[in-house]
Amino acid sequence: MANIRARRNKDGEITSYQVRVFKGRAPDGTELKPYTATFKPDPTKTQRQNEKALNAFAVDFENKCKLGLIADSRQTFADYAEYVMQLKKRQGAKQRTLDRYSDLLVTINEHIGFMKLADIRPQHLNKMYESLLKCGTRKQEPTATFKGDFKQYLKEKGMTQAALSRKADVPATTLTAAAKGHSLKLSAADKVSRALGKDTKKLFTVKVDNRPLSAKTVLEYHHLCSTILQQADKELLIPYNPARKATPPKLQRKEVNYFQVEDIERIRDALENVPLKWKTITHLLLITGCRRGEIAGLSWSAIDWSKNRIHIYRTILYSSKIGVYEDTPKTTESDRYITLPRETMALLREYREWYFERAAMYGDKWHNTGFLFFQEKTGSEGKPMNPDTITSYLNDFSKKYDLPHINPHAFRHTMASILYFNGIDSVSISKRLGHSKVSTTSDIYAHLIEQADERSSECIADVILRPKVIPIDEHKKAE
Repeated sequence: MANIRARRNKDGEITSYQVRVFKGRAPDGTELKPYTATFKPDPTKTQRQNEKALNAFAVDFENKCKLGLIADSRQTFADYAEYVMQLKKRQGAKQRTLDRYSDLLVTINEHIGFMKLADIRPQHLNKMYESLLKCGTRKQEPTATFKGDFKQYLKEKGMTQAALSRKADVPATTLTAAAKGHSLKLSAADKVSRALGKDTKKLFTVKVDNRPLSAKTVLEYHHLCSTILQQADKELLIPYNPARKATPPKLQRKEVNYFQVEDIERIRDALENVPLKWKTITHLLLITGCRRGEIAGLSWSAIDWSKNRIHIYRTILYSSKIGVYEDTPKTTESDRYITLPRETMALLREYREWYFERAAMYGDKWHNTGFLFFQEKTGSEGKPMNPDTITSYLNDFSKKYDLPHINPHAFRHTMASILYFNGIDSVSISKRLGHSKVSTTSDIYAHLIEQADERSSECIADVILRPKVIPIDEHKKAE
């Protein structure tokens, strides 16, 4: 039953009544803050009439609370967002999705986290989107690049990378990246500088990314806000989802980047000079169109030697919170078989011989995980590799051999372009890529389809409308 409390002014006169309804208890047993509503007496009515109206108000309010029709107007967006994230986790949301949500919420909560759910309006979201599209809104940590030759500097200091790694408490791979001229996170550069007894700015060139966020990234913020507010709408905590009435930036789809035939030939030739493991990884990326995590997740049991195909049923991902981990493919359709040409199967057989020779060399240090591609650093021999390592390697590979910038996804787009230009239908291409819908494939490669259609038109015209003129000599031969 609702609890009614009178509120009085300093003269002891009743000014209003607070109606309280028990909400329940939290999992730890503590009582949740009750639902509350305020009733103000009508000065034009008698005391008896106001009491009757108050009781009717209390009964109606209590019934609405029981039916879930009363919004908890005091709950902030940040508090409710945390509840929705826990709900998503219980429902089986993928780790990479939860990690991304967590990153986005840091910025979202800065803008609207303190606001009560019931107070959020479309204009508040629009203001946030406008702010995110301005310069200086990126949250990435600044990067730092070593000035000069890192290896030579350590040599002059009489210090090895391994010793510096221990003293600075940074991974050896971080120092290896610095030696190759790659940028580090500023926090890592600070540790290295302190270990060397130098000021960071004297050793490193620090760079802050002040570019505005892209429309695509701002749309991610919008979609997350909409997801959270839609749950509040579903639970009848707010009258409507304000994100549905907001105006996020429009996404202008960029044309996908893919390699031209001459670039593919140069990449193929350069692969003859690299270690067999990296040759095999890069070859598979180009031939299969798989995502990098899908290639990293390949196991020997996934290879069907009799049917010349591989089974994509697992992916390897990296999270800053839990490290390298296994996961199911991105979508149900991503669990698929991909048929390979005989040249690829021959390369896999060659790689298999090298793989088992390598495993035997490591002996007791070897972790027999069954993954084709593995780590080789001390203590992790045989464990699945971080997919970021593939991206880093291809970046170095493209620079070393003066090739166009290579990222794993460019190979995926290249395979799709080759198939389209050779007349393969969207359904077959979508199946090979592991897209959940054919429309997804068609949307991503719309410009390729258009170019392929133009080529098809010319091909049809050449055959039907532009018959080749047979030379006179050819006519005589035919006679």
